[in-house]
Amino acid sequence: MKLPDKVVCYRALQSRDARFDGLIFVGVTSTGIYCRPVCPARTAKFENCRFFGSAAAAQVAGFRPCLRCRPETAPDMASWRGTSNTVSRALALIAEGALDGDAASVERLAERLGVGERQLRRLFLQHLGASPISVAQTRRVLFAKQLIHETRMSMGEVASAAGFGSTRRFNETFQVLFHRPPSALRRKSSTAPEAAKAGVTLRIRYRPPYDWESILKFFETRAIPGVEVVENNRYLRTVEVGGQSGSIAVWNIPERQSLGVTIRFPNVKSLPAIVARVRRQFDTGADIETIEAHLSSDPLLKPLVSRRRGLRAPGGWDGFELAIRAILGQQISVIAARGLAGRLVELHGKPVSKEYVGHAALTRVFPTAKRLATAPEVGLRVPGARQKALKAIAQAAVADPNLFSPFGTLEETVERLKTIRGVGEWTAHYIALRAIREMDAFPSSDIGLLRGAAALGEGSRPNVMSLLRQAESWRPWRAYAAQHLWAIDPVLMPTRRQSDKNPSD
Repeated sequence: MKLPDKVVCYRALQSRDARFDGLIFVGVTSTGIYCRPVCPARTAKFENCRFFGSAAAAQVAGFRPCLRCRPETAPDMASWRGTSNTVSRALALIAEGALDGDAASVERLAERLGVGERQLRRLFLQHLGASPISVAQTRRVLFAKQLIHETRMSMGEVASAAGFGSTRRFNETFQVLFHRPPSALRRKSSTAPEAAKAGVTLRIRYRPPYDWESILKFFETRAIPGVEVVENNRYLRTVEVGGQSGSIAVWNIPERQSLGVTIRFPNVKSLPAIVARVRRQFDTGADIETIEAHLSSDPLLKPLVSRRRGLRAPGGWDGFELAIRAILGQQISVIAARGLAGRLVELHGKPVSKEYVGHAALTRVFPTAKRLATAPEVGLRVPGARQKALKAIAQAAVADPNLFSPFGTLEETVERLKTIRGVGEWTAHYIALRAIREMDAFPSSDIGLLRGAAALGEGSRPNVMSLLRQAESWRPWRAYAAQHLWAIDPVLMPTRRQSDKNPSD
């Protein structure tokens, strides 16, 4: 992303303009520290300020994170710069640990993204001012710093959770950056050990406004019995990562412009992946002001955007789970699909250990692709074609572990998904939107969208082609336009009723 000129950045720093939080970082040459633009410290002199588009670029330039404004708590805006889909997809993979571990490499990451290694490095330098490795290392340091400040985990657990190869490397990194051991960054009042069973609690910052009521209602309507619970203004669910299971609880902290999340999980190494999934599911990285300004340029959409400020595009916890839910939801109501998903969990879901759940109603994890692919039968009372589609998508996910990872363009993603039996245009776009987080995905044949567009235009219901023509001006954020159309009547979110079969079925 091309930064605003230095004068504009400095004015944002002087006024502590929250609109720039997460979009720019300032390195102060007189102190060697880099800060968020909202840092409460005294504003440095103009000639002592250098501005960067990412925390990684600031660290590469030799600056260390501020202990006061804590750059690790800035909104994670890098994937919403609107400059490079490849970089956005790469950042999503890095957040889930694609460059952690001895076997990880930029070359393998580039292969997953369908680009050359040199091309990926060039794009990172162009848009973030740092290499993929530097970005991964900075994320590691900042996540470790957040764990030190916000939890009571031991330093060994912090090092492991943040992806450091050893405690020694962890200590050395912090000594070089902060000229002190990592334990010295922790307040003395936070020295009591924290048990994984009791949970690790963190904050995930977002850019306001955030329509928490709408996103919570979305998940409540679709909550799978045994897997998800929404109560007391919180979302809880079971999770499985790497063959181990636990649970999360998520709630809103509007006064801190953050979501709170408590993670109960037996393996601290899975924390970064779990946090990344929570960010994705609750769409905390959206540059919502930019999106709403763009959609408001359409006179028909503008009243909807004004009515529901901060409306997000909910994601799915897991790509395979979301795909199964999409198949189950074809041609039936949301309530009926929820019942079928609950029955599927009863038949094939693995019980979750009670010591790592925070609610008695959380009993099982959603079945894995392998479990469903190898099951003798699905066991649901659904048409035979639907059962074959469920099996087909499970087998495809087993054959390609990266099936629901970002790869290529939206069009390529849709075409790749449509090769799976039972996945047509609507289902492919729905999976791309919720699971792969393609923010320009648009399931145009959805009846809810067509009815919403009809209400928007105060005329007869448009056909798919006319809706697509209208939606051209909503790019590259058609997914958010879809949320606003569905929100005209929440009962319709989403309610596709037409056939969604492949021509080959």
